[in-house]
Amino acid sequence: MRVNITVNGRPYAADDVWEGESLLYVLRERLGLPGSKNACEQGECGSCTVRLDGVPVCACLVAAGQAEGREVLTVEGLADHARRRSSATAEAAEAAGPGEPGSVRPGESEAAGAVRRGAAGAGRPGESVPLAPVQRAFIDAGAVQCGFCTPGLLVAADELLERNPDPSDADIREALSGNLCRCTGYEKILDAVRLAAARTAGEAV
Repeated sequence: MRVNITVNGRPYAADDVWEGESLLYVLRERLGLPGSKNACEQGECGSCTVRLDGVPVCACLVAAGQAEGREVLTVEGLADHARRRSSATAEAAEAAGPGEPGSVRPGESEAAGAVRRGAAGAGRPGESVPLAPVQRAFIDAGAVQCGFCTPGLLVAADELLERNPDPSDADIREALSGNLCRCTGYEKILDAVRLAAARTAGEAV
């Protein structure tokens, strides 16, 4: 059968999909998006976490046919998703009050202003899209080791920060409770999410 899905904002059609095929298999083997990892295949580890119509799911447990006509966000699209989200927020803020796009906002350092303006201008033809805040925070906090669990953690953490920009430690632990990591001991991962939240709050000032 053919499955039509939108992945990271782009329409895809996967042909010859068999009935028992998972969304994870389609993403990795048919669409060439290997970021979502194939580990337990039982929904226990979270390494294959993607967002299906905005909701985090284990792609290994979702039948490909269930994704027909729906939107999927994978780690490959996280940076662009964050850029579009940031642009929408910035446009709303500028519409609500004065302030030049290129100016430094009250309480904002020159460096933070430069980062914000760079992110707002990304995505044009010939320009690379910067990392999502949560991706940069994972690097800066040392939360990436072997990297196998990282894509799922990033997707889950980004979804958390989208719906709750100022999460408590309990919120973070609950949001990431379905994602296993065998390397870090989790503390660096928690640090990364806290850092991403703090930076996002700083940019919003």
